[in-house]
Amino acid sequence: MFYPERNSFVKFGIIALSLFAVGCATYYQKNIKFQENFIKGDFDQAARALDKNKGAAKGNNRLLYFLQKGVVLQLQGNFEESNRYLEDAYLFTEDIQKNYAREAFSLLSNPMVVPYKGEDFESVLIHYYKALNYLGLNQYEEALVECRRINIKLNQINDKYEKRKNRYKRDAFAYNLMGIIFEAAKDYNNAFISYRNAYETYQQDYKPFFEVETPSQLKRDLLKTAYLNGFTEELAQYEKIFGMKYTHQKNEGGELIFFWNNGLGPVKDEWSISFFILKGKGRLVTFVNEEYGFSFPFMLDSGSDNSVTLTDLKFVRVAFPKYRERKPYYRNAGITASNKEYPLELAQNINEIAFKTLEDRMIRELANSLLRLAFKQAAEKAVSKKVENLGALLSIANALSEKTDTRNWQTLPYSISYARIPLPSGENTVEFKSLSPVTQASSLRASNAISFKFNINKGETIFRMFHTLDSIPLEQ
Repeated sequence: MFYPERNSFVKFGIIALSLFAVGCATYYQKNIKFQENFIKGDFDQAARALDKNKGAAKGNNRLLYFLQKGVVLQLQGNFEESNRYLEDAYLFTEDIQKNYAREAFSLLSNPMVVPYKGEDFESVLIHYYKALNYLGLNQYEEALVECRRINIKLNQINDKYEKRKNRYKRDAFAYNLMGIIFEAAKDYNNAFISYRNAYETYQQDYKPFFEVETPSQLKRDLLKTAYLNGFTEELAQYEKIFGMKYTHQKNEGGELIFFWNNGLGPVKDEWSISFFILKGKGRLVTFVNEEYGFSFPFMLDSGSDNSVTLTDLKFVRVAFPKYRERKPYYRNAGITASNKEYPLELAQNINEIAFKTLEDRMIRELANSLLRLAFKQAAEKAVSKKVENLGALLSIANALSEKTDTRNWQTLPYSISYARIPLPSGENTVEFKSLSPVTQASSLRASNAISFKFNINKGETIFRMFHTLDSIPLEQ
């Protein structure tokens, strides 16, 4: 049997330390050039930074490549090509199969060695971006296909968490978007159903969990579609609930639905938790952290190397993902059209959803991390029995590789707001006005303004998405 010489161990140590310097960087840090260009609004350079890595579309981060590329292309106004990449992202989330060899290897290293599958809310928002692309191309039927995919995805999420606590199991904004598109397509029955689902989700989930109230525009849309469907009982019921009396007004012109993507969503980082290991009776060991009140008991296999290794340890460090918030520069905004102001109402707080969903699965993540640690310790013990120095080096390598998955969709906005604006037929100029935290004026008239021109036909609904990328830097 071959045994490495002393200088081989030295070389191994140098290599391990150099790999550690690179390996400890988060996904955000590894893609900092892309992030810098994207935040500046230089989408051409951002696209080049993405494409510089030729293996990105095939590696473990290919889902994120598809998502980031799709967003960049949309912001460049290339809706068709954007949807090609977003469709690749959708198909990947649908077709991904577990590679058990890689899953097992991740227990011995870290979760970054397996393909990124995406967060639940990320998989829903794929269809938001796709639907907006189709609406930008005036392809309502294709946009409705994305609505139906949203419905399917939401049902899958509901089934997934039927018996496990998770606050994100329905998406109020997705239901609202479905209602808006169904209404634009004159499908008032499905629009009413979608608006009703959105209202219930805002009230039951979004208000208590994600700090998002039911938009007043949604209430008006729910009343309107109840009226248009001839649902007199439902109309009276919701008028009473909302404290609003609906009077139908025929629109002689068209409507603009304006979506405002504000700021940038959070990025994943890493933190670590130290656990003391308490030996119990028989084969029971318990990982305990008093600061956070965590206690994880494990029953070890009889006669396994795990039993010896874990009971010999006093404490261990486990890596876990955390989000870092990127606070938006603008606090609210509105649209001015025909000398009237229409506030953009918050409909989706992506930042809050990200933090809460990670919180909900924290216990499961910790359990997985501890299991990964147990596998590492067992491997160290098995190797050290054969080659003492190699076991020590494996212990160092395991400590260096103990990291968590810091990947996430980092071109998502912090929040999404919207407004429905009636416009007369013909050419219209509207102004988007945003308020920064330092703006003292209560009126949007004193804020930063950007003009848009829209040509609208009678009875037509047009859509526009606008993304303000300004955020307070992570360091602050």
